[in-house]
Parts: sequence; structure tokens; C-alpha cells
Amino acid sequence: MRKTTKVVAIGLGLTMILTGCAPASPDGSGSTEAASLTWMTRPDNQEEADVYKKISDEITAKGIGLDLTYVAGTSEGSPYQDKLKTDLAAGTAPDVFWIPGTDIADFAKAGLIANIREEAAATDHSDADFYEGPMASLTVDPATGTTSPDFLWGLPRDVSTFALYMNLDLIEAAGVEDPRELAAAGDWDWAAFEATSKAITELGDGVKGFGAGGWWANWGYFVHSAGGAFFNEDRTACALDTDESVAGLEFFKGLYDNEYAVKFGEDAEGPFKAGQVGMFLNGRWATPGARTITDFGWDVVALPTGAAEGRNWQFWGAYVVNAKTENKAAAWKLVQELTSAEVQGKISELGANIPSRVSAEATEKFLTFSPPTNNQAFLDGVAKNPVAETPLWNGDWVAFDIAAGNGVTALLNGDRTLEDFKEKICTETADAFN
Repeated sequence: MRKTTKVVAIGLGLTMILTGCAPASPDGSGSTEAASLTWMTRPDNQEEADVYKKISDEITAKGIGLDLTYVAGTSEGSPYQDKLKTDLAAGTAPDVFWIPGTDIADFAKAGLIANIREEAAATDHSDADFYEGPMASLTVDPATGTTSPDFLWGLPRDVSTFALYMNLDLIEAAGVEDPRELAAAGDWDWAAFEATSKAITELGDGVKGFGAGGWWANWGYFVHSAGGAFFNEDRTACALDTDESVAGLEFFKGLYDNEYAVKFGEDAEGPFKAGQVGMFLNGRWATPGARTITDFGWDVVALPTGAAEGRNWQFWGAYVVNAKTENKAAAWKLVQELTSAEVQGKISELGANIPSRVSAEATEKFLTFSPPTNNQAFLDGVAKNPVAETPLWNGDWVAFDIAAGNGVTALLNGDRTLEDFKEKICTETADAFN
């Protein structure tokens, strides 16, 4: 929650302390004192946290009626969201905070975040300034699960997408064609990707051709790239049992069955940075870590194409407003500041993400943030028919993620067959839907 704003009025020997009053700068109340707000993100490292702290101090110094305190949340996974829910229930959560796109529905349906459409309507805000994918999920009526102009649950901080981080030395040693050249020629498909993984693995000495994380997006790409999907069209039921979804998982499973990949569920980033993995699937957020590599040459390449064109992920997260904030107008003003072109450029320069504003200026600036050299791979992933990370308004995303993730992990690690997976996975995930 925000710190209490106090305005002292002296008259007839009386001192009146007003709490929760909005200052002039955010809402025109007549006060000249800045609104004290606390805000939080989930930085991946101390360098990123330092940048957010600097941005916070710079906004305060602008003299626009905001006195800010920045808090760095926990760095990984659902404990960040779980602690937020605990703090929200206790009334101690920040006024403004960042959450992943998949969590928007969960927080909104629980009444934990504010609908800020009214505040936005009083300013120069336009939904069209941001990528359509995130905005479609941020403008949903919880009662119907469909988009509505009456709702705005926050603004996207950034977007990101997957690419393959490549050890160029291992690729050269394996004697295979550079994947960047294959991609430029339109020949970087699943077959070429598998052949490259195989050739790198055959170098021996524990080297693997490929590595990926164990969470939903990694295997989800291959589901989508095969023409499959997590959900049916209106997102009210599972679709992991379709022929297309199973075909994507069958290909992905083959990489592990043939031992071309680091075991699914094990961290592949460390072995990649140690020079033991040829291609590492990860998002733009892995770039700051990759920039510490000095022992081999590296770059990124677009993901290999399956039966369906594109289908990379469009990841995103949003700044949202605590439903219990005492100064909603000031909190909205902060959200606008944090998603301005100027601030997004400073965050993107870290290398961790792509600006969520749709503009040629933002795109051109992003391309200058090197290494990697091939930044265009990320922009192509966002632009070419991506699948937007989306909350499950008509169900429970967390429950689906757990059930589906358990099923896929068992499949990829050889503990169940494709036939068993196809027959049972949608029954196993059924409780996630209302």
C-alpha cells in the first residue's frame, strides 16, 4: 500500500491530518504535496533491480506529483505471485505492481486489482499504442470472459518471445550449416533443427545439441508449431489431445528419446553458458546472462518452423493497480509513466525484453541493443503469427498448468506413452475449467 499522504492545515490552533487525499498533480485536488506510492517488479538480477530503482527516483525527481518507493520482488516463479496475494489480503501490498500476463484473470476475478478504465479515459491513453495481444487480455469483462471497452486491468510493461541461443563454436565444429543462414533461406525447419541437434551431440564429451526449460512455454511452442493448441477456440476446455497437439509433442519427445537434449526438467542455461549445449531455447530475458559469456561465440536464431507458420510465443507482463490503493488516480499516473516510451527504452537496453509500445522508433532502437547480433529474430517472433500469452478467464490457469505440466513431463521423461497421454490428458486437466 502507499504511504499515507498528509496535508497539515493550520487554523484556529487546530491541526487536521488528512489521510488518503490525492495531491494536485495526479488528480487536481488543490494540494501541492506529492502522492507517496510504492511499486514492485520481479527483476531477474541485481542489475535490473538497480535500473528500476533509478527509474523510480527519476520519476520522483520530475516533480509531477509522485513520491515513489521501489521494491524488488522475488526473482523466479509463482512464489512472487503467492506472496503478492498474501500481502494484498493483509493490506500491505504495493500500490502498483507487475504480474505475468497469465495471472491477470486470476487477480482480476479475485478482486485484487483495480479496473482503471475511468482513470485512463481522463488522460491521453490509447489502447492502440500497445500490442494487440496483451491489450486483448487486459480489456476483458470478468463476468463474460470477453473483451469490453469498459475494462482496463493495467498496461503491458514489455513483450518478449523465444529464440534459440546458439553456441557458434559447437555448430562450426559439428560441420553443419549455420542455422541463421538456413533461416534466411527459409530452410530452418524441424528436420534441419533435429539434424543440427544430432550433429552437435555426436561431438561427444557430454555435449548436447539442445536444451530447454521445463515450464509450459517450452513444450507449448512445439504444440503450436504443429498446429495444435492448449485450449479449444473459446478457451473453455483442453485441446492437448488433438492430433496436431500430440504430433508436436511427439517431435519434441524424440529429441529426448534420442538423447540429443539435456534431460527435460533440468536447467539447461548453466550447461549452455558452460559451452556444453549447442542450442538453448529461451526468451529475450536470457540475453543479459548470455552477455557474460566470453569462452565462445554466440548469437540467436528464430525457432524452427513446423507445420504451422510462426506460432512463437508473445510473452508479456503488466503493471496493475492494487484494488485497495488509497490513490487510484496517482497509481494510474505511475502506470503511465512506467510504460512510457522513454522508460521502456531504458528497460529494453538491459537486453531483457522488447518495448510493448507499437512504434517504429521503439523497434529501431531495440535493434541497436547488442549482443546478440541477430536481434531481428526476436522481432520476427513477435510479428509473425505469434500466440499471445493469455490468462484463462473461463478457468483456473494455475490448475491447468500443473496438470498439463505433470502430464507432459511424464511423457517427455519416458514415464508414459503418447497413446496414454492422448487418451487421458484432457480428463486430467478438466478440473481447471469452470
